[in-house]
Amino acid sequence: MRSDLLKKPLPYLAILLAHLIWGGNYVIAKITLTEFPPMTLGFLRFGLACLLIVPFLAAVDYRKKQIKLEHLPRLILAALLMASINITFFYQGLKRIPAIDASVLELSIPIISVIAGWWILKEKIFIANLFGIITALIGAVIIIGLPFLVFGNFSIDNLFGHILILLGSVSFVAGSLIYRKMLKIYPPLVITAFTFLIAALVFFIPASLEYISNPEWVLGVSVLGVMGFFYIAVFSSIIAYFLILYGLSRIEISHANLFQFVEPAVAATLAVPLLGERISFSFIIATCLIVLGVYWGTLGKQEHHHAHHKSHRI
Repeated sequence: MRSDLLKKPLPYLAILLAHLIWGGNYVIAKITLTEFPPMTLGFLRFGLACLLIVPFLAAVDYRKKQIKLEHLPRLILAALLMASINITFFYQGLKRIPAIDASVLELSIPIISVIAGWWILKEKIFIANLFGIITALIGAVIIIGLPFLVFGNFSIDNLFGHILILLGSVSFVAGSLIYRKMLKIYPPLVITAFTFLIAALVFFIPASLEYISNPEWVLGVSVLGVMGFFYIAVFSSIIAYFLILYGLSRIEISHANLFQFVEPAVAATLAVPLLGERISFSFIIATCLIVLGVYWGTLGKQEHHHAHHKSHRI
């Protein structure tokens, strides 16, 4: 990898930048949610992202942009799982738990994908994968439950937030399993644009209800809130996505996988000074367990990472 990095550093830099953007997204989104209602933020985010991605579709062959009628139900279901449901769980969970917890828990997406592949698709699972799954599970349990048991600061709302983040990850994986077959038929850009469109349409009604119930929330949006929204819609949804596609087209997926672990580091670096979050010893142990678990649990399972990267953070 080192010689490859020296010969063609730009793809590695692109993937690193994408994960840096996604790492910051946890903190930026948590701050932005203090000013934007969650469903409204989802609608505006996907609506703007949809408009921004349309010009890029001009470069895609016309025949590849035509979605067949028999594929529509599957694509709509995948879009609901990967965008609408996933983001709803993510925003509602992020409002209730520290951003650093969410960043680490979402590292489990490839692990959940491996489990789903074994359970649903009957894919073979190796001893190393099983050991990694157990290790990551222990790490997740520590993040979710140990602080409550040891320090006695049990909070139903906090526990519910952690569960929502995990449910969002499960929803994302379920959608990615459906998309995996579709990616063999349609270009990733077409599927992403379709997902943005479906998500914007789904979020429109609940966003409208949020405005009807409290139209004055708009008056409370500051410049910081607007900047946060544009970061989520432009940088996290569009720029990072194209950086990942550029990097994956030029380097091996196994090399790209290593960069996902910078996200919790970025989230922690920003969350401590900006949100006042604390990094406990148990959190560090749990993070190490999850990172090791993801590494061991996905050995020989590159297709799960590939699907994960292709649609990550849409």
